[in-house]
Amino acid sequence: MKMFFPLFLLICSFSTAQLQAESDSEIIAHLRQTESQGGEPGNVSEHQQTCTHDIQAVLREMSACLAALKVEVKYLQKENEAQEAKMKELELQKTELKQQSQAQEAKMKELELQKTELKQQSQAQAEELINIKARANITENQVETLRREGEVKRVAFSASLLESGSGTFGPFNAQITLVFRRVVVNIGNAYNSHTGFFIAPVRGAYHFKFHIHGHGHASYPSAAVLFKNGEHIFSAYERQPSGSVDASNGVTLLLEVGDAVSVRQWENSRIFDNENHHTTFSGHLLFTM
Repeated sequence: MKMFFPLFLLICSFSTAQLQAESDSEIIAHLRQTESQGGEPGNVSEHQQTCTHDIQAVLREMSACLAALKVEVKYLQKENEAQEAKMKELELQKTELKQQSQAQEAKMKELELQKTELKQQSQAQAEELINIKARANITENQVETLRREGEVKRVAFSASLLESGSGTFGPFNAQITLVFRRVVVNIGNAYNSHTGFFIAPVRGAYHFKFHIHGHGHASYPSAAVLFKNGEHIFSAYERQPSGSVDASNGVTLLLEVGDAVSVRQWENSRIFDNENHHTTFSGHLLFTM
């Protein structure tokens, strides 16, 4: 709006000067016409003086207008220079904003790249954590297995026939399983004092011993047999008509897990035990296989 107003003044000044010049031209033309028509010299001189004064007035007015125009031109030049400077400043700001925008875009791309890398690292760490947990579980299971195997490797028992008092067993017309009720030691709990059976907890070599005590009799011996899963393995047998009778035996067996070992009294035999615990059954694991 500031630039339009000085331009308007400039146009008006030029229009005034043009009209004034046209008026001066008409006056001069009229004077020349009068002279050509032979007017009076006195009147012509006076008329010329009047015209001269008018021309000088017009010239002074034109000079004033020209000076005003110069001032307006300088003003407009300064305005234009200020506008150009403003435009240059705006262009510079535009360039800076563009550069900042490009820098921000580059920064955003860099942040996205870092985000992607962090996500990949997080996924890799999660997978590694799963693997570590899996390995930890495997290790824990292995430790537990080793612990159990260590416990299983410690297998040993020893028991006598009667827990208290004294008594004679037999004779019976068939073999019966002897239940050794007084347990001295039962490491690994492989022997059952309620059934008389030893159940192998692990595959390995085991050593067993059994000792039978009785009173001499003319008709009945003192005898027992060690069985593995119902199979007759070794026997202990002694017969005499009087006195004390003792028989014993031992064996090393390769047992699988779950194999059963027991001692059966021989049919038509007699076995004795009392608080001195003469009749016994023992066994232990030599080594696993």
